[in-house]
Amino acid sequence: MQTWQKETVIYQIYPKSFCDSNGDGIGDIPGILSKVPYLKALGINAVWLSPCYPSPNDDNGYDISDYRGIAPEYGTLDDFKTLLDTLHQNGIRLLLDLVVNHTSDEHAWFEAARQSRDNPYRDYYIWRDPVDGHEPNGWRAAFGGSAWEFDEKTGQYYLHLFSRKQPDLNWDNPKVRQEIADMINYWLDMGVDGFRCDVINSISKDFTADAPGMGPHLHEYLHELHVKALGPHGALTVGETWGMTPAQTLLMTSEARGELTMTFQFEHLMLGRVGWDKFRRCDVDRKAFVDILAKWEYGLKDDGYPVLVMENHDQPRALSRFGDDRYPFESATMLAALLYGMRGVAVVYEGQELGLANPTFPTLADYRDIETINAYHEMENDYDEQTLLEMMNFGSRDNSRVPMPWDGSAHAGFTTGTPWIVADFDPTKTVAAEEADENSVLWFYRKLFRLRQNDPVLLHGDFELLQNEDGTAVYRREKDGDVRLVVVRFADTPAPLPTIVPANTEALLANYPNGGDTLRPYEARILKI
Repeated sequence: MQTWQKETVIYQIYPKSFCDSNGDGIGDIPGILSKVPYLKALGINAVWLSPCYPSPNDDNGYDISDYRGIAPEYGTLDDFKTLLDTLHQNGIRLLLDLVVNHTSDEHAWFEAARQSRDNPYRDYYIWRDPVDGHEPNGWRAAFGGSAWEFDEKTGQYYLHLFSRKQPDLNWDNPKVRQEIADMINYWLDMGVDGFRCDVINSISKDFTADAPGMGPHLHEYLHELHVKALGPHGALTVGETWGMTPAQTLLMTSEARGELTMTFQFEHLMLGRVGWDKFRRCDVDRKAFVDILAKWEYGLKDDGYPVLVMENHDQPRALSRFGDDRYPFESATMLAALLYGMRGVAVVYEGQELGLANPTFPTLADYRDIETINAYHEMENDYDEQTLLEMMNFGSRDNSRVPMPWDGSAHAGFTTGTPWIVADFDPTKTVAAEEADENSVLWFYRKLFRLRQNDPVLLHGDFELLQNEDGTAVYRREKDGDVRLVVVRFADTPAPLPTIVPANTEALLANYPNGGDTLRPYEARILKI
């Protein structure tokens, strides 16, 4: 793993909602280009761009109809190249979203495949005959309903682990794997620095299982991609891999195996909701939150590298899930210090650095997310409308997909037109408002990322959890005898400073003024020992 990859701070941009340059209500690449100075000032050194390829947008761009193009609503390929060059000139690398478990049903491959059973592209997808007049098995799709869709023209079902408009590719077909490798090389040859790899542990299927999961050829197929494309370019790859253990992750990310560079872990993001149901809320076990982060630090210590993530385009805002709206600044900055003081690659999602909370969507008609809309209709016979809206307001992916708030003007300065999705925003939590206040969440993030980038101990030091009880957590980072302590109060009450913290230590960063012997609600201190 290259040094620059370990030292990366990645900023995820959701293009549709970042900045609209032409007033059509949809964010675009020229809009992103106009904000490069903002990105540089934040202290990030890589951008992950959510899908900007042509798409019918059944799943907001994760249903791709052309892997080698740029969606017209976002701009042109020349716009993209200008953005790429400008980012590089500012010391910022660019990662694209690699969505290769499935395509859109409007991709040319699938349009050909569904013409007949003997079409040359038929085997690019996964087709099965009916079983007793029904679906081939009982697999369920992530967005609700069966994972199989019947095609009347050819009399077979095709597999879709997500929307019915997202047919799964057949990775057992070597022609598919070569197509994907060629496409990856196309972007890497252009100068792209790597990829976030969407649901990458689903590309191989195990049809003997009762539910979709990792198939038997996953590692083989990832290694093949590494040999044919990723490895020769030295590309950074971050896999989206739900439900994996540290041991399974090491099999995918060990440098000697030649598969992926690293993967996200989302285990801590499962807290505060009932199992896999993101719309049913429960109390957050804050001790478990820290313990899970520590588990992954230890589990990837010898031959892996953690990815530190709190928000993304699929998650509600962290402040609304794990923070406290009575202490918005304190809890947002405490969560940042807790997470990004650890060893690993830091990933921040647009607006997270402002301490944004979930917006409010008054009616179902205000939502755009297919998962949310489907979930609402699946549960509408079980709950009253108000309860359902509260559930959606808690768990919807649209919570993080509303426009980035740049200033206090109409539509938060995102567009001069009508936004593709409309929600309320807090005029005190805009880029302009927080840039004017050096005690804001934005300025805390800037200081934190600057500290990380200039401190070898925070970048590369070993990790040790020293205390995690009664709402207070302390961990130690050490490199060559140089020590940092990260101390946080993950509770709404004060508590004594732990005795394991030496007296008269220098605070490199804190979210309260004037330290002392008492930790205040949601206090965070990064200390030099």
